[in-house]
Amino acid sequence: MDIVALTGGIAAGKSTVARRLREHGAVVIDADALARDAVAPGSPGLAAVAARFGDEILTAEGTLDRAALGDLIFSDPAARADLNAIVHPDVRRRYRDALDAARSRDPRAIVIYDVPLLAEARAADEFDLVVVVDAPAETRTRRLVELRGLDPDDAAKRVAAQVSDDERRAMADIVIDSSGEESATLQYADELWATLVSRRSVGGAE
Repeated sequence: MDIVALTGGIAAGKSTVARRLREHGAVVIDADALARDAVAPGSPGLAAVAARFGDEILTAEGTLDRAALGDLIFSDPAARADLNAIVHPDVRRRYRDALDAARSRDPRAIVIYDVPLLAEARAADEFDLVVVVDAPAETRTRRLVELRGLDPDDAAKRVAAQVSDDERRAMADIVIDSSGEESATLQYADELWATLVSRRSVGGAE
């Protein structure tokens, strides 16, 4: 079974590539979804986050106020590290469980781990292949403003909080240029799928 790490900076287009690969038949494990589960209402993870950052990061209903937490962690590297130390171990456990489930269903599955913070939190050599979806920081900042409605300063702050594009590309076995139109990114995703199927057919996913 091939396990492919799919990563990229915020608003690079990684989710677009992941969605296309899922349409082709890949098993996609979404790290963001695992992280949300790790801090679900009533979870030990949410309790630990509230203990570290205070009840102001909770909504009136007791759920995580992601906007309030984001305001804290994207301007404070130490706070961001503290949050990662709470959430990442549970995300790793949930990832292993999801991987085991995928393997039991189909030992020859092509598994895509859609993981934004690969460079920050995981080792590239855990995976058979690392794919980086790449767009310039200026493009990603503009997308955050135009598509997600962020304030320009907040958007720039979120982009700057991640590792550099050079660091991310240095981990890559394959780089997908997502700086253009979505149709071009989808075509690159189709080409990636063909490559993954070819790898499997010659024994890469035994």
